[in-house]
Amino acid sequence: MAKKKGDRIQVILECTEHKNSGLAGTSRYITTKNRKNSTSRLELKKYNPIMRKYTIHKEIK
Repeated sequence: MAKKKGDRIQVILECTEHKNSGLAGTSRYITTKNRKNSTSRLELKKYNPIMRKYTIHKEIK
């Protein structure tokens, strides 16, 4: 039985702390998620090179 390709979608993660801090630039990551298993917005701790620490990145769009 073959896999369906339509279940996984690309999402963009953006740093929430950086957006509120007022510093120039943005920290964004691109990843994929399974649309059927996780219907809510994704939140991951990722490294922000501008702030030089790990921060929470939330899915946008």
